[in-house]
Amino acid sequence: QVQLVESGGGLVQAGGSLRLSCTASGRIFSIPNMGWYRQAPGKQRELVADINISGITNYADSVKGRFTISRDSAKNTVYLQMNSLKPEDTAGYYCKVGYRVNFYSAIRDYWGQGTQVTVSS
Repeated sequence: QVQLVESGGGLVQAGGSLRLSCTASGRIFSIPNMGWYRQAPGKQRELVADINISGITNYADSVKGRFTISRDSAKNTVYLQMNSLKPEDTAGYYCKVGYRVNFYSAIRDYWGQGTQVTVSS
């Protein structure tokens, strides 16, 4: 079993910053991929940013230049630094990890419970 603990969401004014973190624990051999997704009411869940084990990152166009994803592989933790927040960033933010249980296993995806980010205008 895998557990994900997310933290860092909250209410912030437009232009402010928040830092999300997500720590994985449990039966994990390695975590090739870690990422953050978000879902606003009435909208589909979308990728915000992801990062692989080599540190290569990928961002949604809407957050480029404002958000930064990073990871501490020793701690199985991924971070999302969000600056210059806008009201349209308001959503539930979900951590997803792609992990292996041993060297030969396929990558399995696991989602966190989500943390709410609300940006007021």
